[in-house]
Formats: sequence, structure tokens, C-alpha cells
Amino acid sequence: MPQDKTLQQIFDSFNNLKVLIIGDVMIDAYMWGAVHRISPEAPVPIVSITKKENRLGGAANVALNIQAMGASPILCSVVGNDDGSKLFFDLLKKQKLSAKGIIKSKNRITTVKTRVIGGNHQMLRVDEEIETSLNTNETDALAEQIKKLAVSEKAAVIIFEDYDKGCITPALIKNIVTFAKQKNIPTVVDPKRKNFMSYNGVTLFKPNLKELKEGLKLDFDHSITKELDKVAADFIKKQNINTLLVTLSEKGIYTHSSNTKKLIPAHIRNISDVSGAGDTVISLAALCLALNLPPVVSAALANLAGGLVCEKIGVVPIDKKQLFDEAVQLKLKI
Repeated sequence: MPQDKTLQQIFDSFNNLKVLIIGDVMIDAYMWGAVHRISPEAPVPIVSITKKENRLGGAANVALNIQAMGASPILCSVVGNDDGSKLFFDLLKKQKLSAKGIIKSKNRITTVKTRVIGGNHQMLRVDEEIETSLNTNETDALAEQIKKLAVSEKAAVIIFEDYDKGCITPALIKNIVTFAKQKNIPTVVDPKRKNFMSYNGVTLFKPNLKELKEGLKLDFDHSITKELDKVAADFIKKQNINTLLVTLSEKGIYTHSSNTKKLIPAHIRNISDVSGAGDTVISLAALCLALNLPPVVSAALANLAGGLVCEKIGVVPIDKKQLFDEAVQLKLKI
């Protein structure tokens, strides 16, 4: 079928793309164990640890999703000069991800989020992190590294993956968005609250509904299409962006640009875990944008991919073959 062939061409074309990812990287550490008794020292359960695992998290999970789709990710971030960074570089090497965009800072620590899980329930999470913004020297050094790599690697798209941990600053955003426009490289944003209104002039902006309402300090009924359309149109005009892509959880995904306004319903799923779904959505949206696909096609593929990873337990990257097979089965309109 011609439709299948077109989908095949899109998926094959992903393999030729280089994607630069800017953002807060972290290590997701897990400790699994069994709970048989309460501590005599305090009214808390004792978890007898049986297994430990460290995974790449934050913006690094976006890199894993880009890699899973066959494209080449270039991760740009700042980590500490500590044991956490040694572990982070080991994990990058294990996943065959480049470390050339990672800068070490003596002023920061590497973000590590440790989850203690007893009897399949998360008992505790311990975060080691610094949330203050990069200083001017660190911001300038990161910006220069990003520009250098974007040119030398011929980046097809730039992703800002913001977790509000201080790696992305308003100065960095302005610098890189201006540079990207000069080089005709599209920019894609997965925002958080702190820098929400700083992404002026980007190509595609992808908040979830909660982030959109909080970022705009505005409550509206998203089930009323006219209200959602107005909020989106006002935001696009004010921020000078091309496309707004809003994930609506079980309601699907909404895309709005100059010539497109469409709500794409979610597919019925057995939801196991929504963790990491946003990372998958932004990855697909960026890859589709790099290929200059229509906004509705990008939204449909991103919506499908986000739903598929929700069927898996934990933060896992998308399975390219599974996504392709399901897109064919659903006769996704291209």
C-alpha cells in the first residue's frame, strides 16, 4: 500500500537525522527489596535490598528515545565534577551515547534521584541535586559548545528539555534560539514552570495541560474547543512560535499552528506507568519537525508513541518497530 510505503520512508528517514538535546540530565537510581518488618528505631518499614540499578534520566532519556528511533542524539548539559558524573559518563558509554556535549562544573553536583521500592511499592525517593541556575561563565561555555556541535554535527533540530534544575537559563535560551534561526535549525521545547515564558520565537512548544495552565496562570475549560483554540492562538501570537502541541493525558493531544487546529484522541490503552511519556512525545515531535512533516502527522505519531510507552512499567524509550507496526495497523493518515 502507498500509505505503508510513505510511513516506511518516514521511519527510514529518521535514521539520517542528528538531534541536539539541551537540558537537565540526571541519574535515576533504583533500589528494590522486600519488606518483612517495621524498624524498631522509627515507625517505618525496613527494606531489605535485593537489587540495584542506575539509569539515564531527565534530558538523557530523550536522547535514549531519539536513539531508539534510529537517529543520532547529541546531548548537551552540565554535570558536577563528582562520583555521580563518573557514573553518568559510564552510563552514556554503556548506551553508546556521545559525551562531547557534557561539561563538568565544580560548582554543581550531578543530579541523582534514588527510589527505594519495597514489594512493588515506592517507599521513598531521595534527591541529590542543585536547582540554582548555571552562572554566567557556565552558561556561556555551554552555549559555545552547543553552537559548535550544532554546526560540526549538522544538527537537524534542537530540543530544549527543561526540568527546572538550572541547566537551561533565559540567557541560554535567547542565545541558542537566535543562533538556530540564523542557521535555519528548528527548535523544540518541553518546558517547565520557571522558564515557561522565556521561549520566545521557538518553532514548536510542547507543554502538558497542567504546565500550560500554570505557565499562563490561567484556568480554562479545555473540553470546550473554542476556549482551547483561543488560549492557543493568543499564546502563539504572544510568544511568536509556529506550533503549540499540548498533551492532554487520556484525552489525547492538541496541535495548533497558523493553518492547523486539531485534537487527536488518545488510543485505548492498558496504562501501566505514565513516566517518561513526555520524553517520548517530544522526541517524535522533534524528529517529525526535522523532516518537515505536517503538524497533524507529527502530533498523530507523537500521540501514538506516548501512549505505547505508558503500557510499559518504568521509564523506557519507545520501540521503533512496535510504533511502526501500530501506525500501519491503525492506518495512520500521512
